[in-house]
Amino acid sequence: MATGKRKAAAKNPLTAKKGPSQFTVIAVIVVVAFAAVVGVGVYWKNSGGGIAVPANASAQGVTVGNEAAPKTIDIYLDFQCPICKQFEAQAGQTLEQLVSSGQAKIVYHPIAILDRASSTRYSTRSGAAAGCAAAAGVFPQFEKELYDNQPAEGGAGLPNEQLVALGQKVGAGGDFAQCVDDQRYAPWVTQITQQALRDGVSGTPTVKVDGTQVDATPQAVAQAVAAG
Repeated sequence: MATGKRKAAAKNPLTAKKGPSQFTVIAVIVVVAFAAVVGVGVYWKNSGGGIAVPANASAQGVTVGNEAAPKTIDIYLDFQCPICKQFEAQAGQTLEQLVSSGQAKIVYHPIAILDRASSTRYSTRSGAAAGCAAAAGVFPQFEKELYDNQPAEGGAGLPNEQLVALGQKVGAGGDFAQCVDDQRYAPWVTQITQQALRDGVSGTPTVKVDGTQVDATPQAVAQAVAAG
């Protein structure tokens, strides 16, 4: 359960909840965030810059599990979001069981709506690093490390050197370090964020089962998957 400190931190306009699964969103900030992200997306499109997509990922996220699984769980997350960390702690075992049993696959959508809460755009940097981890074949392990080492909102976040160390800890090799330092997949995170906002995602975590939003609780996710 969230501690008093975490509850206080969770009162971020884009991620605050009245309960464990309801978001309280300030519409003006959502509009500003949307405009900023769309602007970046338009820049990349108009400048002719291609969006690099990590290996083992798609243009909109990272899939964990059998692509042929009958159910799809979409999880929209920001690695700076304390409620996302709470959800992962509470629902992680349930999600693993649903994937390992073949009932569902999970598509993780790393988005960056909390960059304003960091002096170094940590939401984008950590999401881009997660793309590097996906390319290295260690996304699930790296995701756990990011939550286990989640920095407080309002600061600089983890430096790139620490992101690299966390990836190497779980087996990321090759050019992982260079990938993180270059923020190679930052435009990919921007693209995912842009599409998420267009699709009505206004806070994190947002969880959908076969396109229908459900409460961000293990019980709600399991029930939606079992509903057939």
